[in-house]
Amino acid sequence: MDMILMAIVLVTVIGLIGAVILVAASIVMYVPVDERVEKITAVLAGANCGACGCAGCADYAKSIVEDGNAVNKCTPGGAACAAKVAEIMGVEAGSSVAMKAVVACSGTCEKTSKKYEFEGISSCQAVKGFYGGDGMCKYGCLGYGDCVQACAFDAIHVDPKLGIAQVDRAKCVGCGACAAACPNAVISIVPEHKRKPVVLCQNKDKGAQTRKDCTAGCIGCMKCAKACPKEAITVENNLARIDQEKCVGCQLCVKECPVGVIRPPQ
Repeated sequence: MDMILMAIVLVTVIGLIGAVILVAASIVMYVPVDERVEKITAVLAGANCGACGCAGCADYAKSIVEDGNAVNKCTPGGAACAAKVAEIMGVEAGSSVAMKAVVACSGTCEKTSKKYEFEGISSCQAVKGFYGGDGMCKYGCLGYGDCVQACAFDAIHVDPKLGIAQVDRAKCVGCGACAAACPNAVISIVPEHKRKPVVLCQNKDKGAQTRKDCTAGCIGCMKCAKACPKEAITVENNLARIDQEKCVGCQLCVKECPVGVIRPPQ
């Protein structure tokens, strides 16, 4: 009985000593945390999407307080979130432009076709590793939904009738997760604008080859560049590109494009 009692006392003493050591360590090693970090974390969207360039919402909040990071980088939270963070920090929120994902591919089932039937893991990354993909156009949307799996907001889906990914602009927060998941890099994140068009194609082959692969591919004809009064369009590697900062949304390029791949995102 004495042995049991001694064991209990010994364990209790060891526990008390350990508790004292932990308390002392917590006091010595305590790092003060600015209460603004917790307040900012609470008002952020909580998506932990990484669109702000940080590892997560808590990391972004810390960078705002400690490093002076901009207060308007929470894309999912938008302007309202930026205003709340700015209020906590006592600064101006600045302009916060809504960002949306755009699938730069017009190669629907009617416009292009498959070069072989893929039987395997339903993944864009998987089919991409097999002869560059199963589509006639090696630059287009593969349509197996890696972007769908990556989206935390249910804002992108692959329409089986079209065969390419479609963005639900009402749900999209522009976090960029879908763009990061796309092995063909056909998804980009651009400022939301009702009139500014984008080039919905990524094909860099010469015009003749592009037409063979997809009837809705950019053929690099340069008609759009010649029509643009602001020199916002350039053609490189047989593919037109629009500088969104220079573009004023006149849509003259939309009217001039012979294959209809330049238009505002819908």
